[in-house]
Order: sequence, then C-alpha cells, then structure tokens
Amino acid sequence: MKRFLLWLALGLLPVATWASSRPNILFVLIDDMGYADLSCYGETRIQTVHLDTLAKEGIRFTQFYVASPICSPSRTALITGQFPARWCMTSYLDNHHLNQARGMAQWLDPRAPTLARTLQQAGYATGHFGKWHMGGQRDVGEAPLISEYGYHRTLTQFEGLGDRILPLLDGFDGKPPTKYSLNSDKLGRGDITWLDRSKVTSAFVAHALDFIKEAEQAGKPFYVDVWPDDVHSPFFPPKALRGDGSKKQLYLGVVKATDDQLAPLFDYIRSRPALRTNTLIIVASDNGPEPGAGSAGPFRGHKGNLYEGGVREPFIVWGPGLLEPAACGTVNRSTVVAAVDLLPSLARLAGVATPSSSESDGEDLSATWLGRARQTRAKPLFWVRPPDRPGDLNGAWPDLAMRVGDWKLLLMEDGSAAQLYDLADDPGETRSLAAQQPKIVEDLKTQLLGWRKTLPIQPPAKWNPKKAQAPQEKTPS
Repeated sequence: MKRFLLWLALGLLPVATWASSRPNILFVLIDDMGYADLSCYGETRIQTVHLDTLAKEGIRFTQFYVASPICSPSRTALITGQFPARWCMTSYLDNHHLNQARGMAQWLDPRAPTLARTLQQAGYATGHFGKWHMGGQRDVGEAPLISEYGYHRTLTQFEGLGDRILPLLDGFDGKPPTKYSLNSDKLGRGDITWLDRSKVTSAFVAHALDFIKEAEQAGKPFYVDVWPDDVHSPFFPPKALRGDGSKKQLYLGVVKATDDQLAPLFDYIRSRPALRTNTLIIVASDNGPEPGAGSAGPFRGHKGNLYEGGVREPFIVWGPGLLEPAACGTVNRSTVVAAVDLLPSLARLAGVATPSSSESDGEDLSATWLGRARQTRAKPLFWVRPPDRPGDLNGAWPDLAMRVGDWKLLLMEDGSAAQLYDLADDPGETRSLAAQQPKIVEDLKTQLLGWRKTLPIQPPAKWNPKKAQAPQEKTPS
C-alpha cells in the first residue's frame, strides 16, 4: 500500500490500469522501411495484412519522428530517450578507423540510460531479438555485449555481439548460397548459426516467442524487441516474392515477407486472452527508405538526409485491453511523437521511474498512445546530419534541423542556407518561408545553434562538390 501511495503521489501509476498487473511490451522495429511502405500507410502493390490488422485494432500515428535518418543513432535514441549526438552517435557504426574519422564513438556507452535496463530492474523479463547496430561490428569485437544494456536474453545478426544468426545469401543465378558476415564470424563472443537470409526473421520470431512463453510461465511481465533487418539492402526475399528481380520488386518482396514472418508473433499474443488484454505492441521503422527502394510517400527526402522523408516514419500502437475502446482503429494525425519519447512513455505505463541521472529529451506521451488524450509536445526536436551523408548531385544537404510546433528549420553548420517550412500547410517541404518569416528563422536558429554547441561532437564533414555522391553503406546493416 505504501508503494501504491508513493506511485500515486509521483504520478507513476500506469495510465492504462491501476491494477497490480503491469503491461507486457513488444517493440517491433523494421529496418530502413519508408513511411508509405505498409499498405495501411498507402502502399498498394502489396498488402501487409498482419501489420495492417494491428493498425485497424490500435492507433496509427502519422507524425512520428526518429532521431536520425540512419540506423545506429536512430536506435540509440529509441532505447535511451536522448538525442543520439549526446553519445557521439551520428551515423552507422562501421570499423574502428571509419568511426574515429567521423568523430563517432565505437559503441554506445553502456552508462547511457536504456529502456531495457529500466524495465529489467523493475522485474521485467527483457529480450532482444534482431538487429542491434549499437556496437560489435566489422572489427569492433571488444564492444559490450547486448546483454550489458539490460537484456536477459539476446539474439542478433552481424551488427552486434552475443549469440547471432548470420545470413546465407541465396543467389539469383543458381549458384550455391554465399556466407555474408562482414567479419562477424571472426569476432567470437557468441554462438553463430548460419541461415538463409529470407528465413532469418522467422528465426528471430521463434526465439522471441519462446522467451515470451517462458516469461508467461514464470508469471513475469516482458519487454521484448524484435528488430528484423530484411528490409535493408541487399534484398533477398523468398523466391516466390522476387517478381521481375528489379530492385523495387525485391524490396516489396522483403516488406511482404517481413509482414508474413512476424504473423506468428502477433497471432500468439492476439489469441491468448491474458496477453491480448495486457500487452502493448509498438511498430515503427528506424529511418527513411533507401532511394530506389522504399517510399516516403508525400514527403521529401529519404534515408541519410533531414527532410521529412528521412525522419518521419510509421508508428502503430496496439493493445485492445489497454487502449481507450473508442480509440481502437483510429488515426492520430495531430500529435507529434518522437523516438526519444519511448523511454519515458513506456516507463510510465509500466509504473517505473525513469533513470534520475539521465537528461531526458523525451516526454511522457503515454496517455496519447492509449487514446486517452491528444497531447502536444512541449520540447523541440533536434537533428544532426550523418557526417558521411553530405549531399548528392543536386547539392548539399542541411547539416542541422529542428521542429517546434508546426515549424521546421533546416540549416548548414554555420547557420547559413536557412529553410523554413510550415508542416501543417506544407508537409512535403516544397515552399521555404525563410524569406517571409525572418523573425521566426532567427529565433529558431538561435535555439538550434545553441543546442548544437552543447554536443560533444565535431562539425560534420564539409560537402565536396567534386565528390557529390555520398558514400553508401556496403552492407545490409
């Protein structure tokens, strides 16, 4: 009773229920999937029926933002509740030399606050199954194990350490499959299983299901990540989904295959009354689509840059027993939700205090996630361009960006080339209002450049017009 009264006083009781049962949480993060690649977000060439079902029974958000247009920093924000540049994570983690050359850390500092550790310390069974990419790749074999960030059990691929599944690429030319590890098989520190790339997500799902069943039997609430990477190039869907073999058809094939492979996980939770009534499923993507593959729909930009197409992603919240009944099956088009909001929001739902030593950039939006409010974010959102994505043949990409309210400002590192967009009126970022709104530009510029000065990172590489094409990741990471 004393603990109940303390939680009540601190506002830490779960929004969904004041019962003693804490909600289970499943977080599905799909790699490199664009805003409009699910049929419930506009794709018509394939039907993602299983993910669509979650949207039909839950809430689909249209203004969800990741903290970076590329994988490693985006994932850092999702688990820490902080802008990733605070931890010198600004692009995808590669080898020692390239990480250092770009002013980056070699891995996420294990002292960073994490959602998994917060829930683990509160009695949750915590598991991570799928891509990690926050340390332990290429030649970086001394990075912390994923378990050191608060997970009881982990299974990953070649962008992390511990037990992992490495892909066999089944060629299109009839030749034997080839091993693809990017040196992961030489790093040790975990058991390795080789598996056809088109079946890897099914394996992650199977292991996640086993973990969930064990948590059920032990009577413990669970927090589980399932982070598939099929949707990142190179694309190797099952042969039946390869179409004409073009990049676009292969991409659509892996999106469809990912939806199909996730189905057993969703079906198990939806079919078990105890889980259906007390489990929250969250689905998102980590950054915008690769050009020529996925679709950002009505938005400008793609993976690697700070326009909407690089950072605005799908976000679905499902939980029929937790959400306001009238909110199930609705679309929230007004609330801005950010990756950094996951830690404070899910901690609140679990009745857990957030790490007191951390400086959170997120806000508790749990009431909105449950359809009980339409909250408005008070804090601005800030972004830093990945240093190895300076631009393309059409010109340099902005180094910095911020959003507050409906205004979005993009700048170069020195404060020049301001672009200002009213996203309520122009979500496609087609008409800059910088010349018409100089006062707003100056006010936001002061905030953005002031925030930039607080970061422990050097300015990103200057764009070189003689090498206009930004370097691309030579990896399915």
